[in-house]
Amino acid sequence: MRVLLRLLLWLVGIVVGLVLLLLLSIPADALIGRGRLDPLVNTNIANPNGPEVRAFVARPSTPGPHPAVVMVHEWWGLNAEIVGKAQALADEGYVVVAPDTFRGSTTGWIPRAIYQVSTTPPEQVNSDLDAVFTWLAAQPDVRADRIGVMGFCYGGRTSLRYSIHNPAVAATAIFYGMAETTPEQLGRMPPTLGIFGEADTSIPLAEVQTLEANLRQAGVPTRFNTYPNQPHAFVKSIEEIRQGGVQQEAWNELLGFLRITLQEGRRDIETPPMRGDPGFSPVTLLGSLHHRFVCGW
Repeated sequence: MRVLLRLLLWLVGIVVGLVLLLLLSIPADALIGRGRLDPLVNTNIANPNGPEVRAFVARPSTPGPHPAVVMVHEWWGLNAEIVGKAQALADEGYVVVAPDTFRGSTTGWIPRAIYQVSTTPPEQVNSDLDAVFTWLAAQPDVRADRIGVMGFCYGGRTSLRYSIHNPAVAATAIFYGMAETTPEQLGRMPPTLGIFGEADTSIPLAEVQTLEANLRQAGVPTRFNTYPNQPHAFVKSIEEIRQGGVQQEAWNELLGFLRITLQEGRRDIETPPMRGDPGFSPVTLLGSLHHRFVCGW
């Protein structure tokens, strides 16, 4: 009996020690990563409700005015992958702002990424994005009536929430982001593109289909595509996108959607049926933790 008790105490001690190490790794990563944002941002945007919003801003080489896009990062925070995609989108004729919605925090360490998402209030993010949107609409090379919002993972969910918050958003593109919404809330949404992976273990396909159905019920022009055999976060850096395959297919779908909604100002986007059957997909059974933390609360 004593041996079992000692073994149990030993195991509990190991678990407690590991938890403490993980908790301590969060401030340690913040300390080590101090200044990570400095080479990524080139603009400070005035914010009446908080500190200045640091952002990467990319502009087309041709004279404006141009449509514009606010691109929201993943749970890692603003990083080089987002900056690369923002620049690529600017090369297509959009003024792009990629803001830091974590107010100085960015990481490649999962425990800190979870901490960033769970300690950043959505209301604060909406307020910071209000400052970004107002600044962008006032730029002389921007068409104020053609500003869209898009994002990846946490950023996809944030884009959905912000588009409900701000009826001036002209288009919304969601890359594997999810939020619990009703048709009544979604009635304020602009034309919406949803890109998801059928093999995403963090977002059940049934929830994706519910969101699509609610958007349609609310009368929102909607285009959702679920790519077969693709996991969560399958659209990566612009260099990988340009190698072709499904990543480029999804990126090209985004470009087509933005061309219709922001460049041409149309609402009649294509609405192909979703792919996949939730009754036979493993994504309906897995991924609760990832769903909560990666895509936001």
